[in-house]
Amino acid sequence: MSDIQQQVQRAIDRMVESGAERGVQVAGYLHGEQLVDAVAGVADPATGRQVTPGTVFYNYSIGKAATATVAHVLAERGAFSYDTRVAELWPEFAAHGKGAVTVRHVLTHAAGVPGLPADTTVADLCDWDKMCAVLADAEPWWEPGTAVGYHGYTFGYLVGEIVRRATGKPISQVLREEVTGPLGVADELYFGMPAAEHGRLARLEDQEGAADMMAGMPADSPMFRAGPSATFPSAALGNRADILAADIPAGGKTSARAIARVYAALMGDVPGVRLISPERLREVTAVTAEGVDQVFGNPSSWGLGFSIGLPGVEEPVMSAFGMGGAGGSFAYGDTAGGLAFAVTKNRLTADFSAATQLIQIVSGH
Repeated sequence: MSDIQQQVQRAIDRMVESGAERGVQVAGYLHGEQLVDAVAGVADPATGRQVTPGTVFYNYSIGKAATATVAHVLAERGAFSYDTRVAELWPEFAAHGKGAVTVRHVLTHAAGVPGLPADTTVADLCDWDKMCAVLADAEPWWEPGTAVGYHGYTFGYLVGEIVRRATGKPISQVLREEVTGPLGVADELYFGMPAAEHGRLARLEDQEGAADMMAGMPADSPMFRAGPSATFPSAALGNRADILAADIPAGGKTSARAIARVYAALMGDVPGVRLISPERLREVTAVTAEGVDQVFGNPSSWGLGFSIGLPGVEEPVMSAFGMGGAGGSFAYGDTAGGLAFAVTKNRLTADFSAATQLIQIVSGH
């Protein structure tokens, strides 16, 4: 057992023993070779089922990495380019001045349609055609390409419908055929997870006080413009069978080792699997759009579908590209060091402190 594996195991054991976390997975690959594969705690407190390396967690937005990866694989094949106008593939999307929105704008959260209507229901989130019709008819918050704002839910439907229009297939099918199948993780990384597989999932739980924090937010918060509170990530939402079964590619149901393996493959480190060229990797991981986020108000830097940098690190790590998930999960690749890393967990916390601690052990950042 490597020293890093032992350090990670001790850290997550402490997190669980202290009550800070319920169940945790950590996976890391260095140049495609497994560096860390550690688990701790309970996947389902009701039954006592333990977390295993193959346990699948609904980790919300870390699944956006898989969504973006599908787009990059198709761009590599020539199905579209980053400068293809979305309306060339999806004519209805041109409504209300969105005709100039490109695939690049979508991938960098610059398309100008980050929000959902105030009357959007959880059932609506599970209705692909309805959500795409809403987005096609949406009025942009800003002139596309002139600002960035986190497209929390809408990113998944936008990329997913671009994929469907270009291939004739739902994005979940393309994910399996082109990414997770070749990587050997098709049974550990999903958008919509078949109901028959739900018994393998970790049960989510909210950190104590999370509901009170949400209730204390001002009614005019931009977050509420981005979507009604009923659609905000929570344990109740993420444990619903309809949400788990639906293709909602703004998030994903994944094990740590599966999503880390996707990052390893993007960097060209998985033998026998070439997802994208080294030239495309450089383009994907370069800062393409940055600025104050129009939804959350924080500074943000985006590559093509990935946030650039790491959480909780004072000096920006510009070689790191990844995605965090609501609740504190995080996954990324580091092109400078060849590290692919993921932490997944079932207690939804308000920050990335656990991920930051684990990243520091594994990467030295």
